[in-house]
Amino acid sequence: MTRRSGSERGFDYLIEYIGEELDFESGFYNDAYMDRRITARMRRTGTDSYRAYRRLLERDDGEREELLDSLSINVTGFFRNPEAWERLRPVLRTLTDEHRQVRIWSAPCADGREPYSLAMLALDDRRIDADRVEITATDINRDILRTARKGTYETSKTTDIAEELEPLSELEPYIQQSGSTFQVRDSVREMISFEQHDLIRGDPKRDFDLVLCRNLLIYIDASYKVPIFETIEGSLREDGYLMIGMTETIPSEMRDAFEPHDKSHRIYQKG
Repeated sequence: MTRRSGSERGFDYLIEYIGEELDFESGFYNDAYMDRRITARMRRTGTDSYRAYRRLLERDDGEREELLDSLSINVTGFFRNPEAWERLRPVLRTLTDEHRQVRIWSAPCADGREPYSLAMLALDDRRIDADRVEITATDINRDILRTARKGTYETSKTTDIAEELEPLSELEPYIQQSGSTFQVRDSVREMISFEQHDLIRGDPKRDFDLVLCRNLLIYIDASYKVPIFETIEGSLREDGYLMIGMTETIPSEMRDAFEPHDKSHRIYQKG
């Protein structure tokens, strides 16, 4: 389903309802992202227009919850883009060599697989002092944070957890597997603190050595990207590192704040 000019008024009418009645800040996201997620729910419910779908939302509490869950950005994976994680190894080695405590921020963390990947990478690499690593993982979505804290993942038709974890030398020290269920071990989970935080409207954090903000910017409206990078800049120590998604770029207004460290793998250093 594609959005046609004749249905723009219906789309705007629906977006207005989502903002006012569901308390979802749709203005942060670009229209293409919103339209993809909404039309996916429309197909699932057999709804043939934006106005009809709004009427469904008005009478169906369950569908309102399903839509809000769909609109939350929670697409993730363990060691997503493995080649980029390999280039992150030397950064972590350098940081733990140079600092007694290395503070890392994963934002947004979605269902937890990114911060757990960080913790497992640190534990799995003999040249990284994992005892010095402290990870803060944040997301705006309370429900997805509950999932993240549990650290339990299922292999499905579309997600092969064992394949995602292939960058590790072995699984057993970090993951307990039972059939298709993978449970992150306590030794990994204890390295991470999960918190709710709004990356666009929330205050900067402080004194981080590394921030991962990967695969969020592709969904965000251009006018909100600079505030995100201002928050990140304010949260990093001098010479701290930033890693973004492989298809993402730093806004032109913020490029003076970050020097490329490994540009092809989107790793930068605060200038």
